[in-house]
Amino acid sequence: MAPADAKAFAQDWIEAFNAHDLERILRHYAPDVELVSPIYRSFTDRRADTVYGIAALRDYFGAALRRYPQLRFTLLDVATGVYSLCIRYHTNLGDRIAIECLEHGIDGGIVRATCHYAEG
Repeated sequence: MAPADAKAFAQDWIEAFNAHDLERILRHYAPDVELVSPIYRSFTDRRADTVYGIAALRDYFGAALRRYPQLRFTLLDVATGVYSLCIRYHTNLGDRIAIECLEHGIDGGIVRATCHYAEG
């Protein structure tokens, strides 16, 4: 992914979350997406850390947007790979820095996302 394309993708991804627009958020992901996140564990009483498929991702993101109506991200950096990018951003929840590494499939949708968090 070219750096300019990655930056545009990251900005749209951030704006979709800031707008709390679930459909716009989900358009970034492939139907067979896999998302690994330590925050997801709090939604499953620590029984799971991975979301499989767009339907489950819809449920998770929908619940997160309802649980955190004040959610806001600020884009800090974007790093590109061959078929992936990592987005470094600040989240107002717990004043944290987050890094999400997103692997794209052939159709351009995210097929795998890994989420990482540090204190702000």
